[in-house]
Amino acid sequence: MRDILESVAAGELSPATAEARLSGYASTDAGRFDAAREHRRGVPEAILADGKTPEETASLVLTALETTGRALVTRTDEADVAAVRARVDAEAPDATVETDERARTLVARAPDHERPSLDATVAVVTAGTSDAAAAGEATTVLREMGATVDRIDDVGVANIDRVLDQREALRAADVLVVAAGREGALPTVVAGMVDAPVIALPVAVGYGFGGDGDAALAGMLQSCSVLSVVNVDAGFVAGAQAGLIARAVSAARGA
Repeated sequence: MRDILESVAAGELSPATAEARLSGYASTDAGRFDAAREHRRGVPEAILADGKTPEETASLVLTALETTGRALVTRTDEADVAAVRARVDAEAPDATVETDERARTLVARAPDHERPSLDATVAVVTAGTSDAAAAGEATTVLREMGATVDRIDDVGVANIDRVLDQREALRAADVLVVAAGREGALPTVVAGMVDAPVIALPVAVGYGFGGDGDAALAGMLQSCSVLSVVNVDAGFVAGAQAGLIARAVSAARGA
């Protein structure tokens, strides 16, 4: 503790970084950033932009960069991205900002930050293009956790041959995240074809009754094949859970 306090006094360490090292979080006007989550839990802390002002999101991004070297933001919009870029350009000009417009994710990275590298592959599978947003959120999380991501897109069960054509790629993965809307049949089919864990990701896509993800969620929960299910559109949770399994696989391989 004394070393940390002396570093703050000497101007070598910011108060936010010192607080993060001592208590595990850094306090800001926009909330407290959990700087120790990745070390404690194995999952990077994510800043949920939805419900925050763009300025609050940008403030937390700067705190994340300062304390961990990286900021991961989910559910962004154009105003959030603009605010983050403006603050980063002004206060952390050496940092990079990467965005995925469809997935609504943003990753800011300090120049000395390196992502972990896992000896494990996660297949992120979609039934159709409409499932790409939730699948993209999962993909961003998985890449930040260090997994190799194999995207297998547009293999919905309306034409079962599209799934069968990808059976070797599906079976090569160490863990799979399978996103589908409507009745949510694809994860059940995939889970019956592979010997790896399958995490089903229901998506709020469809028509009429149950089209907001209820039918997909119910269908996945009632799956005859063995799989796990996350909440509707919960790409972050699906990606994080798959990432934890990938970490275990990588550790078993001695990576």
